[in-house]
Amino acid sequence: MRRTLSASPRRPAARRPAARRPAARRATVAVAAVLGCVAPALAAGAAHAESGAAAAPVRLDYPITGTTHLAGTDSDLALGPGTLKTSTDMTTGALTAQTRLPDAPGSFKALGIPVTVTTEFIEEEPTTGTLDVRTGEVSTTSHLTLRLKHLKIGGIPTPVGPYCKTKTPAVIDLDSEPGFNVFKGGKLSGTYTIPKFEHCLLATPVINSMVPGDGNTLTLTLDQASAPTDPATS
Repeated sequence: MRRTLSASPRRPAARRPAARRPAARRATVAVAAVLGCVAPALAAGAAHAESGAAAAPVRLDYPITGTTHLAGTDSDLALGPGTLKTSTDMTTGALTAQTRLPDAPGSFKALGIPVTVTTEFIEEEPTTGTLDVRTGEVSTTSHLTLRLKHLKIGGIPTPVGPYCKTKTPAVIDLDSEPGFNVFKGGKLSGTYTIPKFEHCLLATPVINSMVPGDGNTLTLTLDQASAPTDPATS
C-alpha cells in the first residue's frame, strides 16, 4: 500500500505591514528633514556662545523727576514727573534712552519785575551713554532744544510766537551720583550751556539778555526701574 501524506493545514502567511512601511519611511524622512534644519541652528548658537556674542539689549523704564537751575535768571525749574526709557547692551555697556518730560512752568524776577514762562524740552535725538558694568556708574549725553511759551512780564502776556526756541540744542552731559543703582535708580547730574534763542518776536532780545549762558545745572532723580509696558515702541 502506498502511504499518502496527509495534507496538514497550512498556516496563514504572515501579513506584511504594508501600510506601516510607507508611514515609517515618511517619518524617517521627516525626522531627517527636521534634523537638517535644526543642526545648522544649533551650530550657529554654539558659535555665538563660543564667540561671546552680545545678548539682546536690556530695556528698562524709569520714572523721573528733577530740577534745573538757570544761572542767567537765578531760578529753578521743577521737572517731571516724566519717563526715561532705556535700552542697554549689558556686554558693552552702551546705552540709548528717550527722555519724556512735561512742560515746566517757572518764574523769576527781572529788575524786580515778576516774569513767568513755560519751558518745553524737546529731545532732538536719542540720549546716548555708557554703563560701567563693573561699578554701575552711568554717563549720558542728551541734545535738548528749549522752547519758551506762555511768557508773562509783570503779569502781562507777552507774545513770543510758536517757534521761540534755542538756535541749537543744548548739549547736556550727566553722570550718576554715588549710590546710583541701575535697577533701583538714583541721581544723574551735570552742568550745561543754554544757547541763544531765536524767533521770539519782539521778546527775542529781552530773552537773550537773561536766559542763555553757561553754569546751568541739572539733576534727574530716577526711581526704581520697571520692564517696558510697550516693548515694541520702547
